Amino acid sequence: MTDIHETDRDGLRELIRSCAFDLKLPLVRRDIDLLIQQSADEQWNLWQFTAELLRREKENRSENQRRHRIKNAGFPQLRYLNEIDTDALPADARKALPTLETLDFIKNGRNLILYGNPGTGKTHLATALGIAACNAGHSVLFTSVPRLLTQIRECRNALTLRSLENKFERYDMVICDEFGYVSCDKAGAEMLFNHLSLRTDKKT
Repeated sequence: MTDIHETDRDGLRELIRSCAFDLKLPLVRRDIDLLIQQSADEQWNLWQFTAELLRREKENRSENQRRHRIKNAGFPQLRYLNEIDTDALPADARKALPTLETLDFIKNGRNLILYGNPGTGKTHLATALGIAACNAGHSVLFTSVPRLLTQIRECRNALTLRSLENKFERYDMVICDEFGYVSCDKAGAEMLFNHLSLRTDKKT
């Protein structure tokens, strides 16, 4: 095989990086030298090199999307299922946890209501399930009832309510925190009910 001159190699490297930038392949652009060196060290053939290149790019893209879903969900803090002190959970929650961890309630479009006194772990559990859903590829929104009502009122006044409703319907999972903790007037209760009803028979 004819060796590629150093000047040719530099030109090809820049061409690859330029194409990777245009095609939005950040890992290829960043790690192409390392991958070429690894392929030479381990004597990969072209099939192996191409497969590994695309596998890493796909893995990198999946990880970026996962982080993006968690960031966009709006969690007040990051809490995970493996951090839950199951012994401190109420008996009903402790019993239901293994089933909830499957996330089947999302796929089945079922609602989940967590109730109990303050400090019993409702927000932690809801957040942990939401992050697990993000990790599984679902789109999630975390909001509080007061914040949601404020958004509804502001969008209604700005004549952008339909846009908010469309976005709300598309989430795979919506977590409404502080439900029942803050009272609202009749008009607010009706707005909240109508907004939540958009997800009836669709998603959780």
